[in-house]
Parts: sequence; C-alpha cells; structure tokens
Amino acid sequence: MLNDKSNYTCYQAIEQKRKALLQNETLIEVEDFGAGSSVIKTNKRVVKDIAASSLKPKKYAQLLYRMARYYKPEIILELGTSFGITSAYLASGNTNSVLHTCEGSSSIASIAKQNFAELELKNIQLTEGDFTNTLTPLLSKLKTIDFAFIDGNHRKEPTQDYFAQLLNYSTLNTILVFDDIHWSAEMEEAWAAIIQHSQVTLTIDLFFIGIVCINTDFKNPQHFTIRF
Repeated sequence: MLNDKSNYTCYQAIEQKRKALLQNETLIEVEDFGAGSSVIKTNKRVVKDIAASSLKPKKYAQLLYRMARYYKPEIILELGTSFGITSAYLASGNTNSVLHTCEGSSSIASIAKQNFAELELKNIQLTEGDFTNTLTPLLSKLKTIDFAFIDGNHRKEPTQDYFAQLLNYSTLNTILVFDDIHWSAEMEEAWAAIIQHSQVTLTIDLFFIGIVCINTDFKNPQHFTIRF
C-alpha cells in the first residue's frame, strides 16, 4: 500500500482541483480556531496562499485514498476539511462510505463544498464550526468510527482530547491517522502520549502523519517508523 504507484482514476481530477486552488487569487476572511498557520498570520487570506500552506502533499493524500480503498471503512471522520482535497481522496477511496468532514471556517468550507459538487462526490457530509462545539454531537450521532483523519487544532491538549473522544467510538478495526505529528514540540508530546496508550496496539510514524490502530485483543503493541 505504501509503495503502490498505480495511477487511480480519481487522481487526475482531484489534482486538477489542487492546481486550481494554488492559482486562485481570491481574498477570503478566515476564522481560525486552531493553532493557526505557521506561515500566514492574518485572517484575510488569499486562497492560493492557504492552499500552499495547508493542503496535504499529493503522496500523503493519495495514501489516504489507498487506505480507504483497501480497508473499505463505512464511517469516515475528518477533522479539518480545508479546501477538500484530502476529503475528496478519502471519499473516492470507498464510494459506499459516508465521509463526515469538519471545518471551522465557513469561507473555506464553502470552497470545499464547491469542489465536492464539481467532483460529483455524493458521499460527503460537511459540518461547519469550531470542533469544540461540533465534534461531540457529531460523534454521538455516528455511534462508531471506522477511520479518522485528524488534521485540526495542532496543539497538544486538543489533539489528546480528539484522541480520547475517538477512542470511545472506536472498534477493533478502527484506524486513526494524525496529521503533522512532528509539527511542533506540543504535537510530538501528543503523539508520544498516544502511542503509549494501553488501547493502541500498532503505530506507524511516517514523519508527517502517524497511523494508529486500535485493538484491545492484541497484547503485544508494535511501533514502527518508516521513511515514506
């Protein structure tokens, strides 16, 4: 899966959306509820600048597609929609799934919705607003999570809180993917705490993202670091 070089059908259309975002000079007002951009410090931002600093690199976004394609999770959760590039990959990976994606900024969410419509993705439900207010009600409605990609508030305590909440809705087959685990000292501390949790049985550190598997029946935790 990590070394799958196949050029899947959806790749070209989604990457065309990425290219368009990287050329989009529209100025928008952005509400930022997380740790913010390490590059852009103003709330009035140009779309192409947000895209350049916040969109996941192609190889990681396409890895998420392949994971969704292989594991076929039915309920997928994404914290941090941005402009919807990773959302599109996750939703395309299993079109029989429902992807619930959460975005704090309404102006960014609006552009993501437009991208979903143009890509004709029907299995995405977008929730707008601060995760502090939206995550708990959403999880209560979903009951269980099969796969989650956490790319939201890049601080230690919120990341650990997301993890704790997601554990309550995990099954023996749940996979959690945390973004930017080495983004800051706080995120490294959060990642270190997550991999030491008693319910975590397998982790894979790909440097930019960390993959976590939950299976309380497995008694010998394994932790890998892989150059990807």
